[in-house]
Amino acid sequence: MAISILGSTGSIGRQTLDILQSEHLAPGAPVLKVAALAAGASNLDLLSQQIVQFEPELVAVPSDSDRESLRASLADYFKSGKKTEILVGEEGLIACATHPAVKTVVTAVVGFLGVKPTLEAIKTGKTIALANKETMVAAGHLVNELAAKHGSKIVPVDSEHSAIYQSLEASILKAQAAGKSLEQAGEVEKLLLTGSGGPFRTWSEEAMARATVSDALKHPNWSMGAKITIDSATLMNKGLEVIEARWLFSIPAHKIEVVIHPQSILHSAVEFVDGSIVGQLGLPDMRLPIHFALYHPQRVPSARVPRLSLSELKDLTFEKPSFSRFPCLAMAQEVAATDDSSACVLNAANEIAVDSFLKGTITFTDIARTIERTLSAHKPIKAPQLGDILEADRWAREKSVSLVAV
Repeated sequence: MAISILGSTGSIGRQTLDILQSEHLAPGAPVLKVAALAAGASNLDLLSQQIVQFEPELVAVPSDSDRESLRASLADYFKSGKKTEILVGEEGLIACATHPAVKTVVTAVVGFLGVKPTLEAIKTGKTIALANKETMVAAGHLVNELAAKHGSKIVPVDSEHSAIYQSLEASILKAQAAGKSLEQAGEVEKLLLTGSGGPFRTWSEEAMARATVSDALKHPNWSMGAKITIDSATLMNKGLEVIEARWLFSIPAHKIEVVIHPQSILHSAVEFVDGSIVGQLGLPDMRLPIHFALYHPQRVPSARVPRLSLSELKDLTFEKPSFSRFPCLAMAQEVAATDDSSACVLNAANEIAVDSFLKGTITFTDIARTIERTLSAHKPIKAPQLGDILEADRWAREKSVSLVAV
């Protein structure tokens, strides 16, 4: 079976390729061939190494200059007779997502960039191993409509949504057999979305106002890219996950509860109407949900997936989040209940604000202020189509840039 990885040099992409190496898999495990890779310009050396190792048919990079740099570094590879086509820009990204031989597309690019290639892949009926939460945040209703129309399966890679998916799998199949949504089936009381609380879980509002970029990048449990790590510090990451879960599982936003769990062992859970709580436990390591999504519906042993020993666990604690100290989470939960373009605007404003904070242009607490001011200026569009979403994203970025420049 052939797969494509969008964002192959990022954290999820690297771990996906690590899992695919045959020496880590049990004998007889399905062999997954890498047919296409797409990556940004920040790590072309690593992309070159990935191409040499996995020999994909197609690769996409952002620009013509990136393509020329990559070709130069692969001179010996091409001289040996290897054939890998290198495309550029959005066209290249979409080509990787819709490669005819590919069955599963791992969407691991960061941000709104993942929306269009994911939608195009869905139109071809591919399975989407979804690690790009912004796609569901900005265009969740379109994803669901297209997936139903074209028979595409969405398997989440985020550890929280993977945990919920695994906990709900029997209920999902039962509801589908009855021609109902999970909400209509009536078995689910609520989804319990866990989060570590990030580096500022115990910080006061006054201390967070003085937080540096270095402080915010010190996540206690997970090793991730800069953008998602800052989102974890503001708890916007958890807010985006609420919006994503609303669309992934067709569950109303008021039935999704965020629970702070500092140890990151229970990755999320489902409370059913009879009072039972079913969850998925594991070490805080993304290779488990990636592995699950790649081989679903099979469960395949791998030496690269770390094992949790229950007998070695000491404390598992849970607490409610502070909405006053983490206004990004409060805003996202409000937006999760809407059916308009607000979620797209929230996401775009957050991307601009986080980037500005990482560059030292604004303070940590200015992130939430920028998002709030952008949302306040937006006139929501009900049931937005792709053109509306693209325009809302463009507007929100322009508005946010003007706000951080003041």
